Amino acid sequence: MKTAELVRRLYSLFPKETAESYDHVGMMIGPRKENVDRIALALDLDRESLRAAISGGADMVITHHPVFFGSRREILLNNPERLEVYETARHNGIMAYSFHTNFDGKFPEGMNEALARKLGLLDIHPLVGEPMMIGGRLAEKMAVGEFASFAKKALGAAYGLLLPYGGKEVETVAIIGGGGASYWRSAYLEGYDIYISGDVSHHVRRDIALQGFNYLDLPHEIENIFVERMTEILLNINQGLTIIPILHELQPLVV
Repeated sequence: MKTAELVRRLYSLFPKETAESYDHVGMMIGPRKENVDRIALALDLDRESLRAAISGGADMVITHHPVFFGSRREILLNNPERLEVYETARHNGIMAYSFHTNFDGKFPEGMNEALARKLGLLDIHPLVGEPMMIGGRLAEKMAVGEFASFAKKALGAAYGLLLPYGGKEVETVAIIGGGGASYWRSAYLEGYDIYISGDVSHHVRRDIALQGFNYLDLPHEIENIFVERMTEILLNINQGLTIIPILHELQPLVV
């Protein structure tokens, strides 16, 4: 497939201008090749995932998290690991693109919508106060602890941290995958029974508890659904593409 056409189709679904102002999306490593046939998908491009992409004969890697989060020049000057990845990818003729917050909040094709569907939520829609957040309702109410166990399993998490300081039952759920803990007030103000995200800090946990709200912290790795969802999107664009899924995250042990 012509690389320019593939990139145009992806940008039409996930425009760069819809990314958060702090974000870095689009082409990370070039130059752009004329054609692309084999695409590796991963959350991150690092030594391990790049090795897998090279082994799979990839022409392109598409990641969720930006390869360069900030000034490429400064990162390459000060981060030997990033420099190694950059030079190795270019040496092997591999392009790299990243679709991050422009993918997260896209409705209906994006990350958070896909996570909501994994939970079996009904009436799925973006929240008014935080459009990146997706909300919906369960077919049947659950006790908050029961829902936490269900959500952990449904989203493939190895562990979770539950703050059960709101109502005892859950019917309405809001979610942002990854590090969206600080957005919890949007879910609270719009009347959701629980909010799911990750990377919660001590002070945010304290605020949630004092407000009397339910929050479920699930690890960033639930965003592996990016690989599944982007595979569907790419094959809808061109069934002839070969997709190389790379799930390389190592989740910590709970001790």
